[in-house]
Amino acid sequence: MMEEQEEKETKPLHRDSACSRHMRRNNLKEGFLELMLRPIQWLKMLSEELHWSFVLGVVIVYGISQGFGVGLSRVSTQYYMKDEQKVQPSQAQVLIGIIHFPWIVKPLWGLLTDVVPILGYRRRPYFIFAGVLGVTSMLVLSLHKNLNLAFALLSLVAGSAGIAFADVAIDACVTQHTISYPSLAGDMQSLCGLSSSIGALLGFSLSGFFVHLVGTKVVFGLLSIPASLVVLVGILLRESYMRNFSYKTVKEKFVDAIKAMWTTLKRRDVWRPCMYMYLSLALGLHIHEGMFYWYTDAKEGPSFSQEVVGSIFSVGALGSLFGVLLYQNLLKSHPFRDILFWAQLLCGMSGLLDLVLVLRINLNLGMPDYFFVVIDEAVSRMIGRIKWMPFLVLSSKLCPAGIEGTFFALIMSIDHIGLLSSAWSGGLVLHMLKVTRTQFDNLWIAIVIRSLLRLIPIGFLFLIPRSDPNLSILPSELLRTKKGNDVLEPENIEMASLVNSI
Repeated sequence: MMEEQEEKETKPLHRDSACSRHMRRNNLKEGFLELMLRPIQWLKMLSEELHWSFVLGVVIVYGISQGFGVGLSRVSTQYYMKDEQKVQPSQAQVLIGIIHFPWIVKPLWGLLTDVVPILGYRRRPYFIFAGVLGVTSMLVLSLHKNLNLAFALLSLVAGSAGIAFADVAIDACVTQHTISYPSLAGDMQSLCGLSSSIGALLGFSLSGFFVHLVGTKVVFGLLSIPASLVVLVGILLRESYMRNFSYKTVKEKFVDAIKAMWTTLKRRDVWRPCMYMYLSLALGLHIHEGMFYWYTDAKEGPSFSQEVVGSIFSVGALGSLFGVLLYQNLLKSHPFRDILFWAQLLCGMSGLLDLVLVLRINLNLGMPDYFFVVIDEAVSRMIGRIKWMPFLVLSSKLCPAGIEGTFFALIMSIDHIGLLSSAWSGGLVLHMLKVTRTQFDNLWIAIVIRSLLRLIPIGFLFLIPRSDPNLSILPSELLRTKKGNDVLEPENIEMASLVNSI
């Protein structure tokens, strides 16, 4: 009897244990499914709040045109300059800076998109123009044999201008939505950053193999495909139609826009963050071309192949993507100043990883070059992305209504002036230290100088506001959109293609 009673008591215990295991398995499955569906639900939420054509435009412009396209073109451009044009590292630094010059004059593109509508639209025609310009310039580079350095540089600048034009137009759309939905500002910048990072990951992953298999010129031809997709954005994007616009008022609107920009820029809570962003970027000292030449050198460097260089950059894009995810999930609600302090400090410290590599300390520690470079690139790009994300969110919150595209472009051009200053000063340092295509004895000194300069902006963090990143920074009067005959009317939105609206 006692044995039967014990048997009866243990059976429910076994059943309870089996049920609990079954419930845990179900909870794990549900948790995994929820984790997998979360990005889709996030994209669905953004599409419902902001419209699917806007989300598609961000993915194409940031993900395919800038992310994938720039990732694919970076390696091909570097090898094109090194092997086809035979330029020195310091010269390559200067030329890369010139290629990015269209990004400095972004306020001009922004003024055009804000003030001069075409066929009643302020954004869509400019997407189409940017795509056509990009396709044309890439085909010229691809099909023309023995292109002179000056003409090759002109084509690369034109391609960069096409990307910059599309960037200004999509930035204006992002900024417009930021003003209307300030609580979604972090989500929109995360969408931009995720698209860019995933696209760059794919672009860098394929770049080395493409350069090795088909050569740099065929890669330039392939780059016409991302540019052609930008044309599609101009056709599909939902945008308010401007009725009864008078082109006679364009000059007056240009003057008004410039005055509004100047009035906004004079505000203490606007020029101070802009000053910090410039200093942070300008003091970064860009010496990437010197490192690239060292990577591929057969004597003093590790002599990486095209495929290996592409894979290194792809891992860097993965680190950048991880930085976006960290910001989106853990950091976007923290004050700008706190994030930038740690990002700037880590940025300076991570630069010393290149010193370990160039002095070959990693080999003494038993770490292969490729393994160490991959870690270096991933960490540096992750920190750089975490540092860049608050800049983007802060910049979008500094833009007044009506000239959001122009003013965001102005802030971004200040940033690109900082990047240009960094590139040219880095080229000057490489030249002064006599770092050439085959001489890298003093490259370590350039790395030390760069790491020390990166720490200086920490002393200027008082220029960054401590405000809640989910709230607006500008006063409400600068965020109101004026009403009038030629002002955007949300109720008159037309989804017909631009071709049908002619």
